[in-house]
Order: sequence, then C-alpha cells, then structure tokens
Amino acid sequence: MKSNVVTINDPNYEKPITFYLDPKLKKNFDEKILPNLHKRDKDAVIAIDGLEGSGKSTLAFQIAKYIDHSFNINRIVFDPEGFRDAIFKATKGQAIVFDEAFTGFSSRASLSAVNRALVSLMMQMRQKNLIVIIVLPTFFLLDKYVALFRTKFLIHVYENKGVRGYFRIYNRKKKKYLYLMGKQTYSYGRNGKHYVRTSFKGRFYGVFAVGDDKAELDYRDKKAKALEATEKNPMTSGQVKYREQRDLLLYLLKETTKMTYQQLDNFLQDYEFSLSFQQIAKICSKFKGTDIRLEEKEELDIVEDVPEGKSEEESRSEDKSEEK
Repeated sequence: MKSNVVTINDPNYEKPITFYLDPKLKKNFDEKILPNLHKRDKDAVIAIDGLEGSGKSTLAFQIAKYIDHSFNINRIVFDPEGFRDAIFKATKGQAIVFDEAFTGFSSRASLSAVNRALVSLMMQMRQKNLIVIIVLPTFFLLDKYVALFRTKFLIHVYENKGVRGYFRIYNRKKKKYLYLMGKQTYSYGRNGKHYVRTSFKGRFYGVFAVGDDKAELDYRDKKAKALEATEKNPMTSGQVKYREQRDLLLYLLKETTKMTYQQLDNFLQDYEFSLSFQQIAKICSKFKGTDIRLEEKEELDIVEDVPEGKSEEESRSEDKSEEK
C-alpha cells in the first residue's frame, strides 16, 4: 500500500496532502489520460456514480488532486450556473468536479438544465484540455451523448458488506452496453447478476484530498448551502404548466397509439425523451377515470369571408342554392 501512496505538496497548506491511489487507476492516468490531454489536445470527462454516502465525492477529489495539483474547493461546483462559471474561469489542464450533479434536482426541467450545461460546454472543455469529473447518484441520469460518447469511463462506487471504499470501472465500450441495457430500469443488473462484468476493480480510502481540516469544513459548508438553495427554488408556475402539458400529451399519445408503456418508452428514447416506462405508467395513471375524450372529429363553426355589400344570411342562402 505504501508504494501507492500519493504525496502532494500544496503551497496553500502547511502539511503535504497524502492519500492512497489504486495502482491500476494511477497507471491509466499516467500512461493514457494525461498524455492525451497535452499531446493530443483533448479533454477528459469522467463519471463517478454510487449511492449517497458511498464515498464517490472523496474518490473524485483524490483523482482531481492527483491530475491537477492546483485543484481546490473553488473548482468544486454543485449546479449548472456554478459549473458554467468554473469552465470559463479555468485555465488549460485544470480539473473541475461537478459534485452531486443531480442531487436535489427533483424536476425534469432541472435535470434537463444540468444535461444542457454539460452538452453546451463540451467544446470549452476540449479547447482548454480540462479534466471534468461528474459525480452523480446514477450514470443513467446523464444525457445519452455525454454518457456514451463524451465520458472516457464510468467509476461505480459501492460498499462491500457495509464497508465503503470499493469501485468498479467500466471502459468506453462496457459503459455503453451498461447504459443501453440498464437505462430503462436504472439498474446495473438483474436477479443479482451484472448486465456488464468488468475485472477493473479497486479500493480507495476516506481521505479528503483537497486540503486540511479547515478546507474540508469549508467544502461541507459550501455543499450544504448549495443543496439548501436548490430545495428553496421550486418549479416556477411556467415549469409546472409545461410539465402538466407534457403529461397530458403523453397520456393522449398512449391512448391514441395503443402502445404499451415499454413500447412508448422505446419510441420516445429515439427523440432523447428520457423517461422510463415506470415513470410513463405513473404519469398516465393520473388521468385514469378522468373525462378526457379523444374525438375523431370536431365540428368547427367557420364563418367564411362575406362578400362586400351582402349580409351573412344572404351569403349562406346563396351557398345553399348553389348546392341544390
């Protein structure tokens, strides 16, 4: 274990920052990720997911600090606005952690805002050769483009018999299969078996790699305030209106086409409409028993232009005479 301990001397702190980094993970950064950043003018987008309290943020900070020794809490962000600011302020080769990117974003509009921020800033990330680590509850919340084509790999953090500090890594090919197979149910496997198996496993330990005890307290305070602000900003009336319209249209689409929930899910995914069939079923259930009718035709009383100098009654009489 000692041979894999990373020691970083940060001028902002008296004591060096020391933490363990899995040797296989470290080798990948040294031989693949970092050379690509500078020699091939690329960026590195990494997704880290796992249950709340599993330690995924801890691992994200260790990776960010190893890659970029200047990494600090100013480049840990919690919302799309903060993420956008951090991207534009960053200099070449710096690391940014979008921590708990989807936590607290209960509305679909808010989830879309996070994904839009990620997609719209991809060009900036590449031009600046940035290392962006997205920490989120589940990989399946990511936009398909980001998940399949822009993230280099997925690190799934988990507990083993109640002990934190374990991870599995899915490379570009394996995370693609995982996303496509598990997206509908937000699941990594079925009946106790993994959809996609990976032999790239490792360990990490709970060391706050960004700074000293004071820096850790500052981070926790910043995170608490960010989540509190999120909870205090409910959906606007306009967002509620659009959501209700979406739900009604979804119900009408199902009633008109007679598709099953699974078929409707597959159909909508082609248009980047990321709702699982369970969510669609829940939405449609709201309209059960309501008096929403799908009329085949609706008679409209259309008044055509009346020629100048004639009354409406005279015009209609002429129309009837012509019909006879």
